[in-house]
Amino acid sequence: MAPTLTPEQHAEIEAAVHRIEQQSAAGLHVIVRHVSDRYALFAVVWAALAALAIALVAAAIWPDLGITEGLLVQIPSFAILTLVFEWLPIRLALVPRRIKHAHARQLAHREFAAHALAEHAPPHQLLLFVSLGERYVEIIADRATHALAPEGSWDRIVADFIQRMKAGDAAGGMLEAVEACGAILTAHHPRNAEPLR
Repeated sequence: MAPTLTPEQHAEIEAAVHRIEQQSAAGLHVIVRHVSDRYALFAVVWAALAALAIALVAAAIWPDLGITEGLLVQIPSFAILTLVFEWLPIRLALVPRRIKHAHARQLAHREFAAHALAEHAPPHQLLLFVSLGERYVEIIADRATHALAPEGSWDRIVADFIQRMKAGDAAGGMLEAVEACGAILTAHHPRNAEPLR
């Protein structure tokens, strides 16, 4: 089951982001998605394969099974399994991890581009992207901000967050990641300093 955040946890994270934005000249954006894609095709494909397997097993058990009887086994199996596989936790379990992460990564980069190209956007931007269903976390920063952070900082923030999420504390991990990103932004792009380009 994908972790979720309560309205109170959302409010706490938003308050932390707002506080950081008051202290830094850079834009900090936290995007949280329940899932990055519906993966609707996976439910249908897996249901079709499972229904075919059921029909083959039925044919092996009853060799005299005709085409009509086989269809009477296969079609209801397909319909029932499609409904079962539509349940989001099962659907997400059917999708290979690399595909889930590829979809989440694409969405993260689209979100970053949208914020970076927005009117009146500050020259320095950082996006903390979280897709809860895929358990995917990515930090995307503009080139200068990315280079200014100590080596391995972003990877450490993401790794710590994922550990907290696996331990069942998505909200705590997110708040910790926001604070860690904020510390880098306020250190390198303080509100009253001349922006680095």
